[in-house]
Amino acid sequence: MEPKINEIAQRIQALREIMDFSQEEMAQAAGVSLEEYQTLEQGNNDFSFTFLYRCAEKFGVDMIELLTGENPHLKSYAVVRKGHGLPIKRREGFTYHHLAPNFSEKLCEPFLVTAPYSKEAQERPISLNRHDGQEYDYILKGSLKFQTDNHVEILYAGDSVLYDSGHPHGMIATGGEDCEFLAVILKEPMKE
Repeated sequence: MEPKINEIAQRIQALREIMDFSQEEMAQAAGVSLEEYQTLEQGNNDFSFTFLYRCAEKFGVDMIELLTGENPHLKSYAVVRKGHGLPIKRREGFTYHHLAPNFSEKLCEPFLVTAPYSKEAQERPISLNRHDGQEYDYILKGSLKFQTDNHVEILYAGDSVLYDSGHPHGMIATGGEDCEFLAVILKEPMKE
């Protein structure tokens, strides 16, 4: 079941108020302007993955808690069968399926991602974002045009890339078809 924008916005607002963070603090933590943060917290726009990830980090909660309102509870292992996982549709038609939504205290966030092919996107600069940690992407099907900083690579099925996701990065499907890949976001160790 796809998490609803208004429900996610309400959870973000409630956590912010419970933790006594100002909207300015949250906007800074999320890497957006105050006006953009306020629009997102009101549920007027859809959330980017990066926004959700950064909010969850600021609150010290699992991202799944923001998406579903439930706290992951499995500790030993979690199985997700083919075609399942927590579906998340964010940014320009990209589809994410979280592959371990019920596993608690994850050191990584694993996703099966489908990047839609768009002829128009081939002519535009790739939209870049950043988040803490590292990311590992393994191409399963199709091809992906990947950019980090000013470096561009074309990745094909069987190729992979590991990168510092704190640097600006982005990707688009290329080659005339959608691209399916495994994305594993490795979290920064918690600072004490």
